[in-house]
Amino acid sequence: MIESLVEQIESRFADVQAQMSDPEVIGDRKRYADAGREYRQLEPAAKLADEWRLAVSDAEGAEELLAEGEDTEMRAELADARERIERLEEEIRLAMVERDPSDDKNVIVEIRAGAGGDEAALWAGDLYRMLTRYAERRGFTTETLAADDGAYTFEVRGDGAYSVFKFEGGTHRVQRVPETESQGRIHTSTATVAVLPEAEEVDVQIDPNDLQVDVYRSSGPGGQSVNTTDSAVRITHKPTGVVVSMQDEKSQLQNRERAMKVLRARLYERELAAQQAELAAARSAQVGTGERAEKIRTYNFPERRVTDHRVKVTVHNLDQVLQGELDDLTGALQDDEKRRRLEASTAPS
Repeated sequence: MIESLVEQIESRFADVQAQMSDPEVIGDRKRYADAGREYRQLEPAAKLADEWRLAVSDAEGAEELLAEGEDTEMRAELADARERIERLEEEIRLAMVERDPSDDKNVIVEIRAGAGGDEAALWAGDLYRMLTRYAERRGFTTETLAADDGAYTFEVRGDGAYSVFKFEGGTHRVQRVPETESQGRIHTSTATVAVLPEAEEVDVQIDPNDLQVDVYRSSGPGGQSVNTTDSAVRITHKPTGVVVSMQDEKSQLQNRERAMKVLRARLYERELAAQQAELAAARSAQVGTGERAEKIRTYNFPERRVTDHRVKVTVHNLDQVLQGELDDLTGALQDDEKRRRLEASTAPS
């Protein structure tokens, strides 16, 4: 079985390499971008396939020499090659697990203060800074769509943004002593993060007749310079009751465009969540959006500790995490998702 999988990887990788050097593909921006995306997706598996071929060759060579006579060194080399083969087979299977179809999409991130009053609003701001810094460290582009006390909405653009940020969706809990606490008591508060794959118009069909659009005067930090005009926009999707408001831009048109972008993302997410619920009910397994209501992570300031409860991983570099160094946590979550998908794909139906 692994032999056929390796052959499939080699064939697909060779094909996409040929596409990348084909003048017709190079001249077509979309085809070239698609080929480049597939190349990046297949490259890790192709490297593992090369390593597997080498390990198999080493094992066969050691077996041939052992057949000619006892050799302690060759026995050790054969054991090492077999161990490498076993490890590589597992890594190859994980590398070729079917990806989340939304992984390549841009994302819209919504952060809201949860339980904890003023401290929760401060914590929401800390998460906003942490996640925007993380995006920048990963080479993504960010754009803030709305920012208010304890509520932030921003967009992350870049190839594979959802594959990274989808793991941030859920309730983030903080344990720390607030600056306003004179007794030095530890306070627990929360903020919620929603990560929405950005939907194109082709992904979500919205009937204009299903929309109620209200305009009103902006207020607060985003609207102080434009509060003499009705530039703020509130869009209600009547069939679902989803409401999106935008007021940070000076132009009613710009606020409407931003509101529609967030509305499409929310409706797309609802559709994905419904599909995920159907799959979960069918196979008693949840991957991705199915677990986002849980408290996913705790940030403990006195112990400088961050614990991700989904994969039971704890790191003791809280300051670096808050500066956007989330790679260790994301890597553990990505590996866990791949294993879950692999188990789901091989489980009897």
